[in-house]
Amino acid sequence: MSTPFPFTAVVGQDDLRLALLLNAVSPAVGGVLVRGEKGTAKSTAVRALSALLPAVDVVVGCRFSCDPAAPDPACPDGPHNPPGAFESRPARMVELPVGASEDRLVGALDIERALAEGVKAFEPGLLADAHRGILYVDEVNLLHDHLVDLLLDAAAMGASYVEREGVSVRHAARFLLVGTMNPEEGELRPQLLDRFGLTVEVAASREPDQRVEVVRRRLAYDDDPAGFTARWADEEAAVRQQIVAARELLPSVRLGDGALRQIAATCAAFEVDGMRADIVMARTATALAAWAGRTVVLAEDVRQAALLALPHRRRRNPFDAPGLDEDRLDQTLEEFSGDDESDESDENDENDDDPDPDGPGGGGGGPAPEDGGSQGGDSGGRPEAAEDGEPQAAGAGEQSPVRAAEPFRTKVLSVPGIGEGAAGRRSRARTEHGRTTGARRPRGALTKLHLAATVQAAAPHQRARGRSGPGLVIRRDDLRQAAREGREGNLVLFVVDASGSMAARQRMSAVKGAVLSLLLDAYQRRDKVGLVTFRGSSADVALPPTSSVDAAAARLESLPTGGRTPLAAGLLKAHDVLRVERLRDPARRALVVVVTDGRATGGPEPVALAGRAARLFAAEGVASVVVDCESGPVRLGLAGQLAGELGGTAVTLDELRADSIAGLVKDVQRRAA
Repeated sequence: MSTPFPFTAVVGQDDLRLALLLNAVSPAVGGVLVRGEKGTAKSTAVRALSALLPAVDVVVGCRFSCDPAAPDPACPDGPHNPPGAFESRPARMVELPVGASEDRLVGALDIERALAEGVKAFEPGLLADAHRGILYVDEVNLLHDHLVDLLLDAAAMGASYVEREGVSVRHAARFLLVGTMNPEEGELRPQLLDRFGLTVEVAASREPDQRVEVVRRRLAYDDDPAGFTARWADEEAAVRQQIVAARELLPSVRLGDGALRQIAATCAAFEVDGMRADIVMARTATALAAWAGRTVVLAEDVRQAALLALPHRRRRNPFDAPGLDEDRLDQTLEEFSGDDESDESDENDENDDDPDPDGPGGGGGGPAPEDGGSQGGDSGGRPEAAEDGEPQAAGAGEQSPVRAAEPFRTKVLSVPGIGEGAAGRRSRARTEHGRTTGARRPRGALTKLHLAATVQAAAPHQRARGRSGPGLVIRRDDLRQAAREGREGNLVLFVVDASGSMAARQRMSAVKGAVLSLLLDAYQRRDKVGLVTFRGSSADVALPPTSSVDAAAARLESLPTGGRTPLAAGLLKAHDVLRVERLRDPARRALVVVVTDGRATGGPEPVALAGRAARLFAAEGVASVVVDCESGPVRLGLAGQLAGELGGTAVTLDELRADSIAGLVKDVQRRAA
């Protein structure tokens, strides 16, 4: 598979190459998700795959790429029985843009002709184009939720359904799903993440010689694309021939009971959800054997299949890093080795007692990996012994970061009113999906017909239009679009007080736990998040608005505390962040969450300055909530005063929990109205 970039220049590109080729050998593996930083040739490698796929036979004139050997009986262009003429063409790679509409993905049905003429005039979408080919989604983690739902349905059923007011069209849609993403821009929904059969991580090499070779090849390609392609043509042809040979061998590959037990034991040991992981591992191991020219699946195939199929299925929440403990994997495979009935297993059994030089080893293969994981895994290397001790100074007026308390389920905080932002799950909005609340004239193509309003608009004109039959005479001006109300995602901007008044160890731990809980809630509701912190004499944008709650959690974890409380500086910095974000994404409404005890001690006239800064938010109608972190028997109520200046509401850490004080959301909306 030729590309302008050498695979050795990108860490993980060998795994990416293998994962793509395995899907070319056996599309039943289920696709590939490529995770990695920007500029690592993810898209280049994926696009190179389409040139290696064998050609497909299609029925001439069929817009849905029906196979002449087994045409789709429900094909809208059918029936194709007998199939008639057919032709061979290259397998397509269809790219789904992140901002695509629903009609562009699944196709558009002409409602006007369907109502007036009873004709199913259907224009195929990208799912039809990708049938028997590749559907490629760049930045798949930024795909809108309603498009994700359509992809999930098509991937699960192998077909696409278009429903418009009782008129339906169905066509086959079986494709190889390949997605690329930068984790810094947010994670995928778990449902879509599980639909990808394999996942690989890629990162740019830090070796100067390899980076030099990348630049050299890129410049050579830009100077002479045709010559560069010809240079790699022989290698590409050899890879294509190997794919064809592996496909022919695939039906003959035997997956023995021993390999199946290793697969089942591995999935159970790593506690993956459901049975899809077992099936994907079995298909991947079989494809690996065929790619290697073997007819028997070996333990090494099972191991490689686990490394490709399991890491992304072990995530329990957005803050879990995908990955696999290879020592634990080797231990599980060794424990269930020797059960395979193949001829190769006898040879492998002779070496069962030998220590694996790359594995856990003789004396270290037991509890050592587990002990090591407990010291450096979830704790991020922080010493547990310091948990109950006094925080140690990390510099003048600064204390070392403390770990967050356990997150909890929070109350739903929403923005009052009705917006028109990107689809999500937080605040009310006018959307293309949701409950119908009325009707309007369509702006552009009609997508959601309001049947009653359309009939009502057409009925008075039937005599003038010369109606003589049982059907209505419908014209374009009669059509009415259904107005729907759903939910949108917001920008949740956290403004966190990291001053000395917040620095008590247990107190800051609880504060971080609350913010972490709100971040989890933002992830589930498809929000963008940002983080502003203030301490000492200034405020900083710790994280510009992003879809990555992982990045926000990481910045929160390393947040130091200490110094005075420049509350006004924090609010002004947040106001500036919102101003810039309105220019970038004007439809997305903001919810400002100020986490503080309300004290203001930094700068001249700190209290008056903080009040004036807070009133800027109130004047612009920005929704806000103050999380009151004040503790102790004597409370000054400063956070409540700040909430009044902001035009929002105050809530204590205890009240933030979902199981306390019903009606908080109504209070937020009442105060902001």
